[in-house]
Amino acid sequence: MNFEVKQQVPLAALDSALHHAREPTLDLLAKIIGGAGSRPSLLAKAKTFNRLIEFAKIGAWTEAAFALIALELPLWRVRRLAYEDGEWLCSLSYQLNLPIEIDDCAEATHEVLPLAMLRAFVEACGRRHVMRGVRIDRSAYSAMAGANHLL
Repeated sequence: MNFEVKQQVPLAALDSALHHAREPTLDLLAKIIGGAGSRPSLLAKAKTFNRLIEFAKIGAWTEAAFALIALELPLWRVRRLAYEDGEWLCSLSYQLNLPIEIDDCAEATHEVLPLAMLRAFVEACGRRHVMRGVRIDRSAYSAMAGANHLL
């Protein structure tokens, strides 16, 4: 199985593929790594990446999902896994120190636990790209902070 990026798959298409999947597959994992992964050429050299692939090959998909999250999103953590009404909910958090009520988690559901985790991973990858694209205008922030201080 080749995990090098040939053509990046849009995150919405990955989520749709995961949503409609009945079970995880190596082909689907390759698409996720190619589409959502930030550094596939470096991943191929990583010990953790090899462990992730071994988990997937033996069908240990939940462990593979945990390994992928740890490898690609090292600052994100699984905050909640819950099973209700025949579906798994997976919540990934970038800010575990916040109460869950106000945390802006990346969340996804699926009937199959590892697919819910992979959907949440894709959601978090989308948020990571947005977070990287946001730049703070420090002068505007300073002016706002000064104005708020006067109130």
